[in-house]
Amino acid sequence: MAAGSLAGPGPRVMAGLTRFRRAPFEALVVWQCVSLAGVVAALAVAPAAVASTTLPGWATVVALLFSGGMLARVLWSGHRVGTRLRSERRRHGELVDALGTHDSRTAGLAGGEVRVLAHPTPTAYCLPGRRRRVVLTEGTLLALPADELAAVLAHERAHLRARHDLVLEFFAVLHEAVPSRLRAVEALREVRLLVEVLADRAARKVAGPVPLARALVSLARGAHPDTALGATDGTTDGDAADGGAVGGSAGDGGAADRSAGASSATRDRMLLLTEPDASPALRMAMLAFAALVLTTPVALLAVALG
Repeated sequence: MAAGSLAGPGPRVMAGLTRFRRAPFEALVVWQCVSLAGVVAALAVAPAAVASTTLPGWATVVALLFSGGMLARVLWSGHRVGTRLRSERRRHGELVDALGTHDSRTAGLAGGEVRVLAHPTPTAYCLPGRRRRVVLTEGTLLALPADELAAVLAHERAHLRARHDLVLEFFAVLHEAVPSRLRAVEALREVRLLVEVLADRAARKVAGPVPLARALVSLARGAHPDTALGATDGTTDGDAADGGAVGGSAGDGGAADRSAGASSATRDRMLLLTEPDASPALRMAMLAFAALVLTTPVALLAVALG
């Protein structure tokens, strides 16, 4: 019961609490704890059933099968998600290295390796891993003035420095371990948004909110591989290095035309740039809630075993 609630209805309700986006770090902690608590609750069914002296034998067998199945799903999900991400990132990195070039306009700004792809649509993303890269298109360099380019590069550096890829991978493993009918797509969407908001906060400290907001609008029509992290919201199963990952040119029709292509996630991120951070009291309450959710199934199991 608890595992099902934490995997399905609970995340759907949480996804509607947009006020918590003003504390993106604490919100991510809550999401991770809720997801992990659902898995822990499912795994705890078996030892609780074995320790019980009132359950019939068939119920204990069902509990063992339930927890064993959950453990198998988590292990398989971890293997499948991790293998896919690393394989696709390695393949895409090889394409970027083969087709990308260096550009003097990024010298001194990136703090790492930057590769530029010959594509007209403004797009920016980063490839985490052992050899980290920031990837831009020529359209990005043409569309963004120096202050906006600095904001975008600061955004990508924040992703790489904080290892946001590991945060998303952990959540994806738990998300895919849950049976498909119980998965909350809203939860995955919210976690991805929070990761981008965290990178936006870091970029805002470097370049200010106005250049960053303008850069987000300019990049709104771009897309990046779903195994990468980027300032653009769109993802694709194709490869930017193949020329198929991004849509048509954003053009130069002015801010109104450019903003028409912005996704709802971009609009949410731009609104958050102007909103004040959450109060310390709310942050502490969110962390306390995360700790409570995660420790509850452990405490219930301890009572059952005691």
